Amino acid sequence: MNIAKTLREFRSLREQLPSPVGFVPTMGYLHDGHLSLARMAREDGASVVASIFVNPTQFAPTEDLDAYPRDLKRDLELLEAEGTDLVLTPETNDEFYPAGYDTWVDVAGITRVLEGASRPTHFRGVATVVAKLFNVVQPDRAYFGQKDAQQALVIRQLIRDLNFPIELVLGPTIREDDGLAMSSRNAYLSAEQRTAAPVLRRSLDRVEALYEGGERRGNVLRDAMQELIDTEPLATIDYVSVANLETLEEADVLEGKALVSLAVRFGKTRLIDNTILPRGASLI
Repeated sequence: MNIAKTLREFRSLREQLPSPVGFVPTMGYLHDGHLSLARMAREDGASVVASIFVNPTQFAPTEDLDAYPRDLKRDLELLEAEGTDLVLTPETNDEFYPAGYDTWVDVAGITRVLEGASRPTHFRGVATVVAKLFNVVQPDRAYFGQKDAQQALVIRQLIRDLNFPIELVLGPTIREDDGLAMSSRNAYLSAEQRTAAPVLRRSLDRVEALYEGGERRGNVLRDAMQELIDTEPLATIDYVSVANLETLEEADVLEGKALVSLAVRFGKTRLIDNTILPRGASLI
């Protein structure tokens, strides 16, 4: 496995890779959710590229950029074990954001709600760095996880609107045995918070059960999520949502596919999760 710490070095190594190339962008501190995407890329193509870059522009000043967990040595070992061919891991932010940088990619519409409402600058940073990575890596396929469902929809629109010749491939949310979605931020949880956190998956399970029992009223489904999460004293709800999958507008009555999503804090740790209705429906 080759490791590039500068864009110049990366481009030289990238030219040597056979096509098709699968790309797995990450911010590091890898878990099996990330690694499942690397496995998918390995199965699908001739070459696998990953990036490890904690992108500063998707963090607000009040968020956890400096505290975001990092373990580059471990991450590289895990990627190598999955058969990754090339990893881009810039030593400095200047590789992507040199002095005087002032160009941004802003996907409108679907970025204004849910995560975008809670984190107003987040998706501008995501869209910008992903567009830059696509330009540098030039993959045939890009792999993202369903846990970040709104992000995946933003990337789908980015690919379409900017004419990137890239196939977007989504991997399923990978969960711990108790149902908690794997996330690098789970490392922040105290033992007590970690015990409480599976209430998120249980609230999604409740909505799925109500839907399968015939319930289609959005307010009833949202209330059911909120009521269950509120039974956990360590949980503080940021939002619960039952939205039209295409527009991400809150649904009064469910018709077609819906994204059920939530963001909940346990102390300073903010976790997200989601499911698609009907159960088993695809996000994209």
